[in-house]
Amino acid sequence: MSRGSSAGFDRHITIFSPEGRLYQVEYAFKAISQGGLTTVAVRGEDSVAVVTQKKVPDKLLDPGTVTNLYRLTETIGCAMTGMSADGRSQVQRARHEAAKWKYKKGYEIPVATLCRRMADLSQVYTQNAEMRPLGCCMILIGIDQELGPQLFKCDPAGYYCGYKATSAGVKQTEANSFLEKTLKKKQGSPVDPVELAITCLSTVLSTDFKASELEVGIVTSEQPRFRTLSEDEIEHHLVAIAERD
Repeated sequence: MSRGSSAGFDRHITIFSPEGRLYQVEYAFKAISQGGLTTVAVRGEDSVAVVTQKKVPDKLLDPGTVTNLYRLTETIGCAMTGMSADGRSQVQRARHEAAKWKYKKGYEIPVATLCRRMADLSQVYTQNAEMRPLGCCMILIGIDQELGPQLFKCDPAGYYCGYKATSAGVKQTEANSFLEKTLKKKQGSPVDPVELAITCLSTVLSTDFKASELEVGIVTSEQPRFRTLSEDEIEHHLVAIAERD
């Protein structure tokens, strides 16, 4: 039976180990890295962007049907990192919650409220024996009418928070470290969220990306509708980064 310190305590979601850990929830965090993708999101003064890798696992697949970016409402979009089926399930639930809010209250759900609701649901999955935590991380972006650009992240344990910049996936630690250093240097000066996010991904993965290998979602104060950039628009940003470097 003995398998190190987790002996027997990882069999059940609702059982704490003697050190006070829930191993199944920790394994859910590991599942986020299983997809092999990294996602970076950055909030600017009047816009917020999320950039993720686009990997088509099979040459027979239609690349147009492979995506990790989803529109939840007209003004809120999200990037899912981790197990794609779990991600789609969470996206469906988020759309349902957003639609229910609009039906009841007559206006669009704020980003923070939607993220809190999704985090509450994820937390329930960590204490009910008949469910398992979802092996995915949700990064939400949107424009709030009062607060401006908003960036939130919600994890399988049910923890959520607002961020100036954040990342998820395989190289999360390295990406967060890069973003901290860069934002500390650029304190006070405006940043282009798309270009900073792409630069961060390129640096931590040591790769020069082609436009077809990236997905970019953006929301701006001028265009509060969530949209994904076309390959030509991504190429334009990649050229701008190359010329600047």
